[in-house]
Amino acid sequence: MEQQSAVSIDVIALRYGRDDATVTVGIAPREWEPFAGALALPGVLLHRGERLEAAARRAVHTKLGVPEQAILAVGQLATFDEPNRDPRGPTLSIAMWSVIADHDSDTSEWLPFERIPALAFDHNRIVDTARGIFAEMLWKHLEFTRPLVGEQFPATRAVELTAALEGTRPDPGNLNRTLAALPGLTRTGERVRVKATGRPAAVWAFAAR
Repeated sequence: MEQQSAVSIDVIALRYGRDDATVTVGIAPREWEPFAGALALPGVLLHRGERLEAAARRAVHTKLGVPEQAILAVGQLATFDEPNRDPRGPTLSIAMWSVIADHDSDTSEWLPFERIPALAFDHNRIVDTARGIFAEMLWKHLEFTRPLVGEQFPATRAVELTAALEGTRPDPGNLNRTLAALPGLTRTGERVRVKATGRPAAVWAFAAR
């Protein structure tokens, strides 16, 4: 009888807290074989009848130690179906994303995309693929963008977020036009100083939900 593929849920958890200079990805050592002790994305096998979002939240909570209330948003990214990606046997990976709020209790490492080390399984490929998808989602997919950037933010934060996901710093004029075209987002007229020198940054804010 042909062996059925298991389904794993692997999550790219993103954090961009108030004091974070850039977006970081949550990884943690694996507790069990295969690859015990190796760093990996948080992942779990999908339970029978379990919804994808519930499994993704379970993975982030149990593998990264993130409190459930700090998981702001979750969504689906892509599927990875290489038959030999898991030495235990055929395992289909459904990659999910999550946005994580500032929190105190945590058992994981949070690193920017450029500093992600070698990971277990095909998780480096998942991270690389996800970053390209995130760059396409940013400023278009508000369910992803809004919890990541915050309800109110200086323009410099938008620049750093875009640079983190696209890999290059955006043109300020083009970014301003992109922000101005977003539904529910307005330039407040306020300015805040985010650096010791230079002009204070313009502040953008989403309308109340």
